[in-house]
Amino acid sequence: MAAEMPDVSPKLLRQALIESGMELAPMVEGVRQDTFADLERTLLALGAEYEGGEDAKRKQVRTLVITARQHADWAMRSPHCTEAHRVEKAEMVLWMRTWLENPPLFPAWLVLRKRVRMGRPEGG
Repeated sequence: MAAEMPDVSPKLLRQALIESGMELAPMVEGVRQDTFADLERTLLALGAEYEGGEDAKRKQVRTLVITARQHADWAMRSPHCTEAHRVEKAEMVLWMRTWLENPPLFPAWLVLRKRVRMGRPEGG
């Protein structure tokens, strides 16, 4: 697509692909922050890409997550951000920071974090 439409930005191309409803490769889809379910799905998919990749691929994956985390930070700090949206983005930032600290540990951490967020004890 990029070769056929060289004047269209990568961000706009990616958005068009996302809106098409097509299943996308994790590196194309990136980190989705529309919902916590999207965030979980895309971070786990990127974790698999990271684990199976060579150094260059791992760097690309980390760059995607770092950029997404920065966008969430900026959204959270916007003066137009509601308190509810700020709380949601803060939680998303925590997920991405945790992923960046240790991608292989992230899936187990996420299970525990979701239990805490739902008010369930860690053991049950």
